[in-house]
Amino acid sequence: MDITGEERIAAPRDAVWRALNNPDILKACIPGCERLEWISDTELEATVVVKLSLIKARFSGRIELSNLNPPHSYTITAEGKGGIAGFAKGAADVNLIEEGNETVLVYKVHADVSGRIAQIGGRLVSSWATKLAARFFESLGQIAAST
Repeated sequence: MDITGEERIAAPRDAVWRALNNPDILKACIPGCERLEWISDTELEATVVVKLSLIKARFSGRIELSNLNPPHSYTITAEGKGGIAGFAKGAADVNLIEEGNETVLVYKVHADVSGRIAQIGGRLVSSWATKLAARFFESLGQIAAST
């Protein structure tokens, strides 16, 4: 599934870039995130609880940052295992465009799921993923604008 969107943030690009690379801020923005820790300069480990329809699962996995072009863009790739619920992996290209005192955060996400979550149906999973992405980037924007 593919998801695209943008979020206008009332903060300079450098502030948004710092927020995108702060694990405490990211943890606060990721719905259901229980744990997010750096394990290297470009990798994090995460635990996220996901609830979709009748399925509730705890996913554990890794997040990697690549194609780093501070403070303009990067790619964030994630893989997580949720036991019987399935497996999820995806990547997001994130671009920050400075417009005066604001930043336009543009994202393109590609994600795949398998297991019980995939059995729920593509349309429902896609709608759920789109809402999660929008919530994440909206929360990030609000926090970046207030710091």
